[in-house]
Amino acid sequence: MPIKRSFATACAVLALSAGLAAPPAADACTRFVYQGAEGEVITARSMDWKTDVGTNLWVFPRGMKRSGEAGPHSIRWTSRYGSVIASGYDVATTDGMNEAGLVANVLWLVESSYPAYDGKTPGLALSAWAQYVLDNFATVQQAVDMLARQPFTIVTANVPGESRLATLHLSLSDASGDSAIIEYIDHRQVIHHSRAYQVMTNSPTFEQQLALNAYWTQIGGTVMLPGTNRASDRFARAAFYVNAIPKSENPVEAIASVFSVIRNVSVPFGITTPDQPNISSTRWRTVADQKRKLYFFESALTPNIFWVDLKTLDFSEKTGKVMKLDLGPNQTHIYSGVANDRFRVAAPFRFLGL
Repeated sequence: MPIKRSFATACAVLALSAGLAAPPAADACTRFVYQGAEGEVITARSMDWKTDVGTNLWVFPRGMKRSGEAGPHSIRWTSRYGSVIASGYDVATTDGMNEAGLVANVLWLVESSYPAYDGKTPGLALSAWAQYVLDNFATVQQAVDMLARQPFTIVTANVPGESRLATLHLSLSDASGDSAIIEYIDHRQVIHHSRAYQVMTNSPTFEQQLALNAYWTQIGGTVMLPGTNRASDRFARAAFYVNAIPKSENPVEAIASVFSVIRNVSVPFGITTPDQPNISSTRWRTVADQKRKLYFFESALTPNIFWVDLKTLDFSEKTGKVMKLDLGPNQTHIYSGVANDRFRVAAPFRFLGL
């Protein structure tokens, strides 16, 4: 019967996407872009990591002098846009939105391989990749146009406290709903640019994830969806649900729908299995409302969602200040509602580099 054949094929695809012969991935995240009614664009992401990633929220004004932290020939720039970001270990920008509504997210991609850096050309530390984009561009198109020229060489470093190199890919979305995925595969930059690229997870590469997801699109999410915490399964679920939830004209309902999807593709906190003792748990989630310029944050270990209103922050070069919201160990400090007044002036962190 057709249903049985479909089920058998689905099992085969599940086995392929799960990578049964490969070692389990320990680090995972999900990002998607919701395109709603009346120009509503919302980007959500989960941060999945096996240990505390040391995240705090930061406000960066315009006019900050930046270094690519890649040695004497680091690329240098002055920030044109203010931003609110979520840090990793307070040495990297992992997620954030700037005042123009551009959102940048970095996620783990074990297949990443960056060009060899000779130290003689402009270099940019991987830790500052997302911040470079947030500082300089208002739209995805602007960012893609510049990145396509390859104005720098990406330079990676070890994950803090670990002996492995960081391997990441970058997703971008803007207030118009445009989207791009930037990866380094076989030492070469690959840019996927389309409004249709709403979802990004981890392995395999984005091109392969699109091919896997094509199967699940044919099956249809109301019939069957893959349910594991592996990246390809989370991709399929997010891709279905982000366009299945209603395009409500009520922004509160839209935010609630987006949160429901990012929770659906999250990994239960503390999960462990005998063959995957170090599997990642979702540590926190962000939801960026790019129309209303609201940046929501939810920790897995606190009962409250809170948010930052970018419209009321002082991003000006003359009077704006670097500020930090201390989220505490494992992001356990509790905040509720608008948290703008809970930020405190702080010295900016230095990006991890050479």
